[in-house]
Amino acid sequence: MSSNTVNISFNRDLLKQIDKIAEEESRSRSELIREAARSYIDRKRKWNTIFQIGRKTAQSNRISAVDLEKEIASYRKEKQ
Repeated sequence: MSSNTVNISFNRDLLKQIDKIAEEESRSRSELIREAARSYIDRKRKWNTIFQIGRKTAQSNRISAVDLEKEIASYRKEKQ
């Protein structure tokens, strides 16, 4: 697998946090940032899948955004 070098700017506080965690986990800053990127991409894919399922379910059951908002409001009111 080939790799490319990328320059990224971080504010000092975030970079300090990254370095602290990398040190605690005995790994490089690059390894930590690569894992963070992979985790973000994986989480994004999972949420996209969840939203696709929700849209398909709503469409097949003829549920509109207004219906959903009313249901959420009703549920929240019951929980008070």
